[in-house]
Amino acid sequence: MNLTLHVWRQASAEAEGTFVTYRASDVSPDMSFLEMLDVVNEDLIARGEAAIAFDHDCREGICGSCGMMINGVAHGPWKATATCQLHMRAFKDGDEMWIEPWRARGFPVIKDLCVNRSALDRIIAAGGFIAAYTGGAPDGNAVLVGKEAADIAMDAAACIGCGACVAACPNASASLFTGAKIAHLGLLPQGQPERYRRALSMVEQMDLEGFGHCTLFGECQEACPKAISIDVITRMNRDYLTASLMQREEAATPGGAG
Repeated sequence: MNLTLHVWRQASAEAEGTFVTYRASDVSPDMSFLEMLDVVNEDLIARGEAAIAFDHDCREGICGSCGMMINGVAHGPWKATATCQLHMRAFKDGDEMWIEPWRARGFPVIKDLCVNRSALDRIIAAGGFIAAYTGGAPDGNAVLVGKEAADIAMDAAACIGCGACVAACPNASASLFTGAKIAHLGLLPQGQPERYRRALSMVEQMDLEGFGHCTLFGECQEACPKAISIDVITRMNRDYLTASLMQREEAATPGGAG
């Protein structure tokens, strides 16, 4: 296939960016999208030009490093697929593509298609720890976990932190990400002691990072490469409300917090 690429180029966070047009020739339909960009970069380097900067690592849809808007869609046209799993057979000969980085205040551009997603790390860090008892290993059957709770927790734990939910959301909200990180611990016995404190601190950190508020458009779950449901946002909101009321009651109690 022969393709026309309009790629966002930005030398640094302080520099102004613009779209630059490139031709990608003899592209195999069996290439992944990132392999196609590798070939374009090899040609740029051979001509003495700067390669297109983009994030990548495992290229197996696990690490969450890769991510870009392709024709206005986070990770491209395939559902439940990270950019590294997207193959060029998703496109046709002669297609034009507009490729740009995640667009969100919480994700400042570093260079070209690379953005700083450390805000997501700080949200996770705000969640702190889970209570873990030391000593001998417990019997695997000593703590019972219902199948429904286990299934939902595992679905939420599938979040790879790529940031597509933020980029796809009209409000640039990180609620799907934060809800997933809260839900996968809050549904399991090991996460119960810190459940409400965790929800309070992680949501407050999300707001401090400058992400928008969720209005349940649902674009986040459509863009998520792991197809995580917005049900985790409902759970997060419920836990956050409960935690806020508990904090208020503690502050109003003589000798309580505050």
